[in-house]
Amino acid sequence: MFAINFTNRFDLRKNKIQMKKALVCGAGGFIGGHLVNRLKSERYWVCGVDLKENEYENNGSDEFIIGDLRKPNIVAKVITNDIDEIYQLAADMGGAGFVFTGENDAEIMHNSGMINFNVLKEVRNKNIKKIFYSSSACIYPEYNQLDPDNLKCSEDSAYPAAPDSEYGWEKLFSERLYLTYQRNYNIQVRIARFHNIFGSQGTWRDGREKAPAAICRKVAMASNNGEIEIWGDGKQTRSFLIIDECIEGIRKLMESDFSGPVNIGSEEMITINDFAKMVIDISGKNIRIKNIPGPTGVRGRNSDNKLIKQKLGWAPSQPLRTGIEQTYHWIAGQIAKEKELDKSNFLVTSYRL
Repeated sequence: MFAINFTNRFDLRKNKIQMKKALVCGAGGFIGGHLVNRLKSERYWVCGVDLKENEYENNGSDEFIIGDLRKPNIVAKVITNDIDEIYQLAADMGGAGFVFTGENDAEIMHNSGMINFNVLKEVRNKNIKKIFYSSSACIYPEYNQLDPDNLKCSEDSAYPAAPDSEYGWEKLFSERLYLTYQRNYNIQVRIARFHNIFGSQGTWRDGREKAPAAICRKVAMASNNGEIEIWGDGKQTRSFLIIDECIEGIRKLMESDFSGPVNIGSEEMITINDFAKMVIDISGKNIRIKNIPGPTGVRGRNSDNKLIKQKLGWAPSQPLRTGIEQTYHWIAGQIAKEKELDKSNFLVTSYRL
């Protein structure tokens, strides 16, 4: 059972300072937590909603509601007619081990689909004027991503559709769903296709973490002269985007008159083995890479930023290594804290015995 707390809600019109009001769906997650804090820095009044609170307390929202957005009655309560903007990030998702095995396909499609149907119904009912939807680079056709060194991920290449996962199919369907609501009900929709967002204060160990966090964790936990395992031959290519630039892209898109869909990602492509070598170098350790069978997704993927430059006059520019240095040290710090806590708990247990 999910508790809902509305005790912090107040009527913004009674305040002397005019504040925009935003609802962030999925605020308990990695991107959602960072987005809440960015909106607060811009003097928004922010309500966050999710199944759980942010595990790293990365959520400065004025109000946080614990609720299941698959349930229409919950969505009807959290979406009120005084909201200026909604940021819809909530979805059932995870890394390659969760998305590409096929074992979670029905849940992924059902859960994310229900959330989007419920949200759009209430957006229409409450006459909300603007909503952001977070799509994914996973919508791009597998046939354009077979060669890791020669791929195509421009926005106009999405059709004929052939995503390599049900997660990608659901995202592509939901893009069309949001755009139909824009055409039929005059709702301002903004859609971004995220490319492998990473950074601190995100999932790094529960099986749903993305490749950057998983590799940083493996390296941080490995001993010097040890070994880490990498799924596949390691020649598959990807680009990765630091969270700060993702949030910047979201805000620039929302403030623009462009609906999208548009890529928000880095154009700095790297093989997974070379990415692992970068993390190992940052760690200062001597670690071997062992490539093993495992889910890998498409052979190559990289953001194409021509459209975002044209429409927003901006594109991500931070070097990958800069973001990875920050993320690696944060994850290594989390591991060190856990070890210290385990040691303290062991000493307490031993003393009691």
